[in-house]
Formats: sequence, C-alpha cells, structure tokens
Amino acid sequence: MKILGISAWYHDSAAAIIVDGKIVAAAQEERFTRKKHDAGFPQHAVKFCLDECGLTPNDLDAIAFYDKPFLKFERLLETYYTWSPKGLLSFVKAMPVWLGEKIFLKQRIRKELKNIGAFDSRKVKLLFPEHHLSHAASAFYPSPFESAAILTMDGVGEWATASIYSGNKKQITAIKELQFPHSPGLLYSAFTYWLGFTVNSGEYKLMGLAPYGVPGSDDVLRFEKIIRDKLVHVHDDGSIWMNQAYYTYATGLRMVSDTAWEQLFGFPKRNPDDELQQHHCDLAMAVQHVTEEIVLKMALEARRLTGSENICLAGGVALNGVANGKILASGAFKGIFTQPAAGDAGGAIGAALAAHHIFYEKEREVIAPDAMQGSYLGPAFSPAQTGEMIRRRNAVAVRSTSEGELCSATAALLATGNVVGWFQGRMEFGPRALGNRSILGDAANENMQQKINLKIKFRENFRPFAPSVPVEKAGNYFDLPIASPYMLFVVPVKNDRRLDAPAPDQQLSMTERLHIRRSVIPAVTHVDFSARVQTVHRETNQRFYDLLEAFGSKTGSYVLVNTSFNVRGEPIVCTPDDAYRCFMRTAMDYLVIGDFIFDKKDQPVQDDVDIRKEEFPPD
Repeated sequence: MKILGISAWYHDSAAAIIVDGKIVAAAQEERFTRKKHDAGFPQHAVKFCLDECGLTPNDLDAIAFYDKPFLKFERLLETYYTWSPKGLLSFVKAMPVWLGEKIFLKQRIRKELKNIGAFDSRKVKLLFPEHHLSHAASAFYPSPFESAAILTMDGVGEWATASIYSGNKKQITAIKELQFPHSPGLLYSAFTYWLGFTVNSGEYKLMGLAPYGVPGSDDVLRFEKIIRDKLVHVHDDGSIWMNQAYYTYATGLRMVSDTAWEQLFGFPKRNPDDELQQHHCDLAMAVQHVTEEIVLKMALEARRLTGSENICLAGGVALNGVANGKILASGAFKGIFTQPAAGDAGGAIGAALAAHHIFYEKEREVIAPDAMQGSYLGPAFSPAQTGEMIRRRNAVAVRSTSEGELCSATAALLATGNVVGWFQGRMEFGPRALGNRSILGDAANENMQQKINLKIKFRENFRPFAPSVPVEKAGNYFDLPIASPYMLFVVPVKNDRRLDAPAPDQQLSMTERLHIRRSVIPAVTHVDFSARVQTVHRETNQRFYDLLEAFGSKTGSYVLVNTSFNVRGEPIVCTPDDAYRCFMRTAMDYLVIGDFIFDKKDQPVQDDVDIRKEEFPPD
C-alpha cells in the first residue's frame, strides 16, 4: 500500500510517502524553492517522494492531507461571529482566500497532482485526518513504543490547540483536548511577537534568549506574576485560560493589543533591529518558565489518564527543547519520543501513517530505536552530480580515496580551528541539521560560537549552538539519561565539565555574559550551563559518527558544534550547488561534499555569490 501525505497552505509545507507502512521519503518544500517556511503546495517535495519510489500520482492508493479544512473554516466563521464586529478587517482579508481556494481543497489538490503526473481522481482516495491526529500519528507510529501516552501542542489546528491521546499497537484514542482560543503555542508566539521576533519561526530565538534573564530577579518574578495574573491562568492539569482582552490573534491581524501590553510590562514592543535590553531577557525567561509549567503539567496529566510510562510528543510546542528537558528531568516517564519534524511539516508523515493504520486498519510494526531512520529522509546526490557542479562552477576540490581518509582529514581541519560545511547522504527532514547538512566547528574553541554566528550564519550573537557527540560518549559531557538523536532535549552540562563562572548578574551586558567561558566545551554551553544535545549513532549515520570519533582521537574531545547549513533567512541547503553557494558567501573555511574537500582559498571568484549583493532578512 502506497500513501502520500501532504501538509500545505499554512507554513512549512511538506510531503511524505509511506509504502506498506514504512516511511520511504519526506521533505519540506522550502528546501527546493529556497523560500523559507514555504506554504505553497509542495510540488517539488511531492515529486521527490514519488521519484524516490519510482511512482506516479496514479500509482498511489491514497493521499492524506494533514487537517480538515471545513472544520477549520467552521472555527474561523464561529470566531468572527462570536467577536463581531471585532475582526472585520481580518474577516475581509481571510474570506476571499477561503472562498476562492481553501474550501475547494479537494479539487485544488487533484489539480496540483495532475501537474506532476497522470492522476485518476476516481481511483486514488483522498483522506483528511484531523490536524492533531496527524501530529499524534507522526509521533506515536514511528516511536519504539507498543503503547504510550501522546501529547500534541501547537498554535491551533481546526479547534484543538493541545490534545492527549492514548496509543496502543495500531490504535490511537483521543482522550482530552484544549480548544482555541486558549493555546500554549499562541501564548508563546504572542511573546515571540512582543519581543521582536517573527511568529512561526522565531520561537526558538525566544527560547535561546530566556537564559539571559536573571533567575529570581525582581523583574523576572514581576513579569511571571503579570503573566499568571493577567494573561493566562494555568490549571493543575496543564489546561489554560487566556484572557482575550489582551490578545488580538483571534480576530485581528496582530498577536496582541500593543497598548495593553505596554501598560502591563512597562515597555513598548521591541522592533526586530532594536538592541536587546535586560528587560527583554527577563520577560523571555518569565514566559519560558510559564510554558515549561504548562507542558510539564500536560505531560503529567497524560501520564495520569493513560497510565503509560512512555510519552510521545508532537506539535510546534514540542520543539521547545527546554520544556522537553523538564519532562525528562521529572522522571515521570521511562521513554520519551519526540517527532523530529514536530511542527506542521511532520503532519505530512502523520497524515499518511494515520491513513495506513486507522483508515485502512493495517497492523503496526514497532521498530527500535524508532522508524524515522535518523530523519534522513530527503534527497541524496551522487558523486557524478557533485562532479557536474564542480565542472560548471570551475570549482577546485580534492577527492578522498576512502572514508577513513576523509574523516581523518576533516577532523584535522576542525582540530585547527576551521569551520567546515559538511554535506553528506540524504537531507534531514525537520528543522534540525543532524549531520548531513551541517556546519561544524570545534566545541572546545572559545571563539567558535561568535565566529559562526557573526561571520557565517549572520545571526544574533546570543543564540546558542548545539553539540553533536557519539551516543556512547554523551554521558561524559551531559546529564542526559536517554539518547537524543534529534536534538530535542536541552539538558545540563555535567558539573565536572564546567568551569567557575560568576553568578547571573544584571550589571553585565549580554555580550559580557556571552563571552564568559563556562565549560571545557564553551561553544555549545549556554549561559545557564545547558546544551541542546544530539547523540550520533553508528546505525543511522556511520560517516558522521566516524568523523566524531576521528576528531576525538586527535583532540581528546568528542564534541562538535553542529548548526544547520544555511545563513539567516534561507532554508537549509538541499543540493551540492546550494551548499557550494552558501560556502562561498560566508567565512566558512572548508566544504566537504561526499568525498570531495573544498578549500576556500583555492576557489575561483563566483559571479552569483558576491556577499555584498546579498540580503539576509531576519528569520
């Protein structure tokens, strides 16, 4: 049985294909179009998935779309009716889109598929699982658990904003849900907006900013009290009630009432280019604390209702690695699995799996360590394709004769302070680079964090980088009791790897705190001694694992900085040409594509990569 899953027309469009229950391919449309968070129909991603299986649209048994558009339309209409005459401008803007495009979604999907290949709409079934069921399926079915509690949390699907399910073998049973307009995702996004970041993409910046707050300070405590007293009431089961007098997302074109929030917090909305002040950091810490409380309480409620010692997480809020780390630290669960593409892109996988196991009632095979195959589900490129790029660009590269030689040579470059673009195998599915489309550096180099942020990624210098470490060595550096292959748990750096550092001090600027050396791996140790860890496994990524081992053999340290292979405002690279162009636009020292090593000093000038002509918008 061949089922195509599609997520589209909101943000992070994606496609995935499963064959007889196995995830064969998955990719986000942005990687092909080079438009970050591309929301259009995932034409290129669909074509890649079909080509990977040697199929046409007509060969499919079913197509599953990741939510129910009519139910979402019902929520939209009921919300506007309830709040009228508020939201008239938003209503006028939204209705033509819905009436012209989204209501006729079946016809639109069929039309788009016919542009890819022959498609008989009478033969191929079109299915629409609910949004949060797609999230739940994306987490539970690939997990290594025969049974588990399932917790999904995001902005909003149709009506649901957070849901608790029970998963057992092939069955997923809905137990409890929180409904719009009360939403943990929209709460976090409201503060993302207020602190000057982009909603639906800048939430991870808010998470990275939060540790610069001063724990226990008057401002952090005051802000937390304001949030709890005025903006959101958190119940014991993790459900929340949000005071809509302070929000405008339900009917307006912005997230919050700017005037009301300025009166609450005593400072105006931050513009994206404004310098970050201590009160911004303290407010970020306050809302992060409240979010962690909500997520942990929801997880504990899922445990209470299902009785399961395993939990599966999905939805955009599940990308909050700090909150995930709190669930882990609670000890409430023996097993935790978070879908690596936890946001809407992962809904494509979930929709297809829900169709397979629920609609078609196919049995489920539980696979260890999980069925996501390291999330390496995107396109790969042959040496011949890399060679074609080299010839076309007149690039200069040295080709290694063996994997051992390649890893040894790359490890030596990293050990001497170089930054290396690392492009291997199949592209990752989800927002994280996991060792196939990565920029790498020495985590023990105290200048590495600043070098990569400012000269390569062109992004804010406060943002932390993640460490990659062989799974067997992770316990030597981090308080991490489980594997973390998808970089979705923020945990403490071990005490014996830390260095003496001053306590958080409001008198120090962000830059001064950033440059304090806190551990033997300073480039990946955040200001609160935490790190978002990726454990690397021989079974899923042999070459990256071997590189880490080679680096450890040369330096005695087995930890590398691993950040996504892109610059601010663009998606992670997909093709060898994307990688070479990004390499030439930045201060990266070396590029490794497959067996080929490129030295920046040897490359000819490229007409289309002059950095002075480039713009890197905030992401």
